[in-house]
Amino acid sequence: MDSPSYRLPALDSDFLLGDSMRGVRFLLEYAKAEEVLRRWGVRSTIVVFGSARIHEDGVGEHSRWYAEARAVGRIVSERGGALVSNGTFRDNVIATGGGPGIMAAANRGAAEAGAPTIGFNITLPHEQVPNTYSTPELTFRFHYFAMRKMHLAMRANALIVFPGGFGTFDELFEMLTLRQTNKAPAIPIVLFDRAYWTKVINFEALVEEGMIAARDLELFDFAETAEEVWEKLAAAGVGLHEGEQAGE
Repeated sequence: MDSPSYRLPALDSDFLLGDSMRGVRFLLEYAKAEEVLRRWGVRSTIVVFGSARIHEDGVGEHSRWYAEARAVGRIVSERGGALVSNGTFRDNVIATGGGPGIMAAANRGAAEAGAPTIGFNITLPHEQVPNTYSTPELTFRFHYFAMRKMHLAMRANALIVFPGGFGTFDELFEMLTLRQTNKAPAIPIVLFDRAYWTKVINFEALVEEGMIAARDLELFDFAETAEEVWEKLAAAGVGLHEGEQAGE
């Protein structure tokens, strides 16, 4: 009875964490978050990406980016439907990677509006602990980047991308690839601060070298303020449907 082979499989951590059970662990990471989000009635999200290294009192443009991400979280939550529940669902709930920096700012703005807000955290050696603003019951932890990104993408009605580094690039280009290949719905993708993005990525050069089509540049747009972000989303049809403002 003391032999590892006698343990119930569901209670055998050595077995569950072995190579042969990787597929099961993928399933568990999908199923746990899915079950909770359904229970909360989260039907759609607005995803905000951006650097974990940007702070409220940061130097240069950092403090402005933080303030605008915070404003985006508040404005989208107030005008997009996250505060409205008909008893079965909520739409356009702010979702982030759950960490510090821009992620915390967007979650903070949503929380200050009184809306639920999601944090999809991941286990990393540094820079990734849950911020204090995502709704505790909607704060998740993942081991696999792939499953985390799947949850970030699968309910997204829009993507807002603030300045960031490798992680932000990874998430942005994942979504652009899904859009380019028609593997994802035609959601608006808004890059915040044109000067930053055109400085760090030469999009036009990709067209000139034949790496992307000119029409691929239409997959995203730019905005300079939180209000302009909302204008872009509203123009794309993101927001409350008729009658929902009254909670019907």
